[in-house]
Amino acid sequence: MPAPARLYKTEAIVLRQRRFGEADRMLTIYTPTMGKMDVKARGVRKTTSRMSGHLQPLNRCMLLVAQGHTVDIVTGCETLESFPALNDDLDRLSRALYAAELIDRFIPERAPGYPTYRLLLDTLRRLAEADSPDIVMRFAEMRLLDQSGFMPELEVCVGCGQALSPEQNFFAPQAGGVVCRVCASDVAGPRTLSLNALQVLRLLQRGSYNEVARLRMGEDLAVETERHLRSYIVCVLERDVNAAAFIEKLRREEHRPVVEV
Repeated sequence: MPAPARLYKTEAIVLRQRRFGEADRMLTIYTPTMGKMDVKARGVRKTTSRMSGHLQPLNRCMLLVAQGHTVDIVTGCETLESFPALNDDLDRLSRALYAAELIDRFIPERAPGYPTYRLLLDTLRRLAEADSPDIVMRFAEMRLLDQSGFMPELEVCVGCGQALSPEQNFFAPQAGGVVCRVCASDVAGPRTLSLNALQVLRLLQRGSYNEVARLRMGEDLAVETERHLRSYIVCVLERDVNAAAFIEKLRREEHRPVVEV
């Protein structure tokens, strides 16, 4: 059999980067065919590096990679998309970083998954253009839960298995979905779930992006929907997502009153 090629090309989105050694960086990238993987970019922290600008987080690149003994090495790169609209808007950028962190947390290394790569790419493009970045993120969260095998149960009570009545129910992240009034006392940490929020969650679960993008939610409903999805994601991951705290900080600063002096 011929020896495997030591050089290969792959499209990739940079999820995150961190310093390594004197002048290198370790990159976590997501590729269409090989999934999530770590690669090393040598010398990119030097001011003379030609690759540094191409390998920024959220960039979609074409990479030339050399197989290494312990980690593969980026030997060449070309930017395919850099999403300048995200870098120019801190709110949109915070959601994009959140999307990248979700992929990093949910997806194991070297697990091929083109649908998830496509979801991430579509999410970055939508965040750059959509009127409501938060709607984009709710759709992405639900699709990622589906693709990773953690879709919450929204049709029947996870306690008794009966169809949910069109009334206020309860969302129980640790139980895996919605519980009825009768079963709420038998599960840990049930949270009040309004009928409108249940309908929104079901649309996020079943609908296309175009259908979801037409949603117009008041602030209270948007906050409730986000709170339920975030609590479920934290339960699945068994930890919070760092970028979510950044989004909350930006929101608090936006609502901070201006003090005239």
